[in-house]
Amino acid sequence: MKRANTFDVIPQSNEDEELLRRLLDASAALWNEINYERRENYADPDKDVWDISEYRGRYGGTLGASTVQQIERKNREAWNSFFSLKKKGEANSKPGYWGNSEDGRELRTYIRNTSYSVEWGEYSRLEILVGQDLKDEYGLGYRERLRLEVRGDPNWKEYKKQGRLELFYDEQAQTFRAFQPVTISEDHSRLAHPLASKEAALDIGANNLVACTTTTGQQLLYEGRDLFERFRETTREIARRQSLLEEGRYSSDRIRCLYDRRTKRRDHAQDALARDLIERLYEDGVSTVYVGALTDVLDTHWSVETNAKTHNFWAFRAFVNRLACTAEEYGISVEVRSEAWTSQECPNCGSTEDTIRHQDTLTCPCGFEGHADLSASETFLRRQTTVTRSMARPVCLKWDDHNWSESPRSVPNEEHTNPQVASVGR
Repeated sequence: MKRANTFDVIPQSNEDEELLRRLLDASAALWNEINYERRENYADPDKDVWDISEYRGRYGGTLGASTVQQIERKNREAWNSFFSLKKKGEANSKPGYWGNSEDGRELRTYIRNTSYSVEWGEYSRLEILVGQDLKDEYGLGYRERLRLEVRGDPNWKEYKKQGRLELFYDEQAQTFRAFQPVTISEDHSRLAHPLASKEAALDIGANNLVACTTTTGQQLLYEGRDLFERFRETTREIARRQSLLEEGRYSSDRIRCLYDRRTKRRDHAQDALARDLIERLYEDGVSTVYVGALTDVLDTHWSVETNAKTHNFWAFRAFVNRLACTAEEYGISVEVRSEAWTSQECPNCGSTEDTIRHQDTLTCPCGFEGHADLSASETFLRRQTTVTRSMARPVCLKWDDHNWSESPRSVPNEEHTNPQVASVGR
C-alpha cells in the first residue's frame, strides 16, 4: 500500500543551509535547461522531444549523477503526462519552468531512494547525497552525506520500501520540507482503530469550506471567506497579467508562478483541514464520514459565481482522496453520497420551497432560523442515519496560514443582514 511521510527539514548550520539552497537551485536550473531543450524540440517537427543532451557532466559535480538522473526522469514524466492529456483532447499546457534566475528559481529537487536515508528517533535526521564538488567546497568527506535535522512526527515510520524523495523550500511556511513516498504492509495501514461507531456528515461549501455534524451532537464549521478572497485576488492578478501578454502568448513565468502559488496555498489549507477534522472526529468516536457530492450542489441552486469559485477552489476529488487517506490512518471510512437540496431543506418541517437562504442564514415560515451550512450538514446526516442527540454549540475554526484554530466568536446563527430574512416567521 502506498502512503507518504511529510516532514520539515532543518539545516544544522548556516553553511548547511547555504549548501542545501545551492543544491536545490542547481536542481531547478537543470530542470529548466532540460525543459527548454524539450520545448524547442517539440516546436521543431524534425526533432524528437525525448532526444536531449547529456547533463551529468555539467551538473553531476553539484548534484551527483543519481539526482541528475531523477530530475531528468521527473521531467520526462511531466512530458508523458502532457502527451497523455493532449491525446485525450483535454486542455493542458506544456510543462513549465521552475522560476528563473532573474525572479528567483523554485527551490526543489528529487533524490533517488538509494541516495538518502532517514533515521527516526528522539533526534530524527535526514542524510542526502550531494555532488563531489559541493562536498569539497563545504568540507564533507568522500563518503559523507549532508546531514539535516528532521522535525515532525511522520505517520509511517515502518515501511517496506521508500520511494523517490521530494525536497523543497516552502515559501508560505518559510521552511524546507520533504515528501517521502513509502510502501507499507496492510498490517500497518492504520495508526488506530475507531473508538466507537458514531457517524458524521460533511457539507462542502463556498463561504464555509466544511460544515460537519456528528451523531454525538457535535458541530464544526471551517470558515473559508479569507481563503477564497486570497484565491480570487491571485486569480484576478493572473487574468490581469494574461491581458498584457503579446498576441499569441498565453502564459509567462510570472503567471505560472502565480498559478503554482495559488495551488500550493489551497492544498496546504485543505491538507491541514483534512488532518484537523479527522483527528477531531476520531476523538469523538466517529467511524463513518458521509461527504456530500459537490456536483449535487453545483447542479441545484447556487449562483453561477458561487458555483465557479467553489468548483475551481475545491478540486473536489483530490480533497475527498486526501480526506479518505487521512481517515484510513484512524480506521475511519469515507463515503460520498448525494446531498441534493439539503442546503434548502428546513430541518424543522422539511420544506424546500418556502425556505430563504441569505449568506449564512436559513429561515423558514415555520419559524426555524439557523446557520445554513450547519443545518445542511445536519439534514444530510439525518438522511443517512438516526440522530437522537441534540446539537451542542458549534465550534467555528479559522485558517491562519498554518493551522486551523478555534475562533473566539460564536457561529453567526442570529445574524440578520437582510430585512426580508429578518421579517420571515415573525
